[in-house]
Amino acid sequence: MPASAARAQGAADLPPAPVPNVVKLPGNVVVEQATPAALPLSLDDAIARGEKRNLQMLLVIQNQRLVHGELLSAENSLLPSLTAKGQISAQQINLAALGFKPGSLAAFGLPPGSIAEIVKVNTASAQMNLDQQLFNAPAYFLYRSAQKAQKVADLSELNLLGGVTLEVGTQYLLALADASQIENARALEKADEVAYQQAKASHEAGVGTNLDELRARVQLQMQQQALINNENAFAKDKIALNRMIGLPADQQITLIDTAPYAEYAELPLEDAKKLAYQRRKDLLNLQAQLEVATQARKAVRAEYLPVVSFNGYYGVLGEIGSFYHGVFAATGKVSVPVFQEGQLRGEREVADAQVVALRQQIESLRVSIEQQIRASMLDVESSNQLVKVARSNVDLATQELQDATDRFSAGVDDNLPVVQAQATLAAAQSRLVDTLYQYNQSKLSLARNTGVVESQYKIYLGR
Repeated sequence: MPASAARAQGAADLPPAPVPNVVKLPGNVVVEQATPAALPLSLDDAIARGEKRNLQMLLVIQNQRLVHGELLSAENSLLPSLTAKGQISAQQINLAALGFKPGSLAAFGLPPGSIAEIVKVNTASAQMNLDQQLFNAPAYFLYRSAQKAQKVADLSELNLLGGVTLEVGTQYLLALADASQIENARALEKADEVAYQQAKASHEAGVGTNLDELRARVQLQMQQQALINNENAFAKDKIALNRMIGLPADQQITLIDTAPYAEYAELPLEDAKKLAYQRRKDLLNLQAQLEVATQARKAVRAEYLPVVSFNGYYGVLGEIGSFYHGVFAATGKVSVPVFQEGQLRGEREVADAQVVALRQQIESLRVSIEQQIRASMLDVESSNQLVKVARSNVDLATQELQDATDRFSAGVDDNLPVVQAQATLAAAQSRLVDTLYQYNQSKLSLARNTGVVESQYKIYLGR
């Protein structure tokens, strides 16, 4: 049966996954509670959960919303602003205090006493106000800068997505390595138990020595200690995996995948570099930041240009219960900076420095990318060779233990060679697990360094 079919069959034999207990807190914060049953978890499930529930992913999504809000604010400065206003007022005016005295009224041909000195007026008005920037180059370039900042936020999310994929995948593989160490330790414990019982029986029968029994018992207890340590490491690594993918620390999980092993046909160095320059999100992010800084520098340089704006209103105004008449105002405004040289020059130098610094970071990162790819390729090649050597060592140590056991059972030798062979086999098996983990982890790192880990981790792991 193919490996994929075996995994599918194994997953089908598992009980249905428990439904998560989700609690919603104020502010649309969702907290998942642990379920009584263990949660079956594959590598794909773990990565998918991490992409959705990892805290850093949740935070970067909120940052995207923040940047989008800033983009809308920058866009609004270029759009017409239209507001409606309605007002009702009751006023009592002292005309005499305003200079309308009986003597001054006579100059207009009005007889004394024809107008009261205290006037009460109740008015109502309604109007529409319009403000529009007709020409504002700095605001336009700041809007373009905000558009590029939105691209930076999107690339930051994709970059973090690759980082989360690498971290979750590495942690899952580490937990699988712990599980393999536990299986090896349990198998060796059973073998040590058999060897101890044989040594004890030989001693009791008078054909063995007390030293053989003590030696076998020490070896058994050392293997029991190794099993306890491996189980403890496995439990802690599963807790760490839970937190990476947003599960409660006390949620029990069952790892349904096994440690993969498949030789990876590496890309030529030049092809890998070309792919990385196109797909590395941190490099694309810096390039997008350069575009943001470039547009911001254009906005600073455009501050020397005049700003043309328009504002006005139209409405009706009149006394309540009486005649209403239209009112309006229209104002065009031209604002020209005459002398702000110190401020504008300082802002220009800051913008230029930001652009130069980003260009330097981009060039430095391109060199670092090549260094990272070269190192990852060396790690993949060496760890693959280590896996092959470790497998051969396990086979040889297993044969050595079998031969030593046969000689001890035949009474040809004491159990010292058996204990030594058991220790050699335990070390060889442990080394095989470690090298297999290193090989898979180095392939994930290579995928990360070429910028494709979030989309091609299965190909690199040979799954």
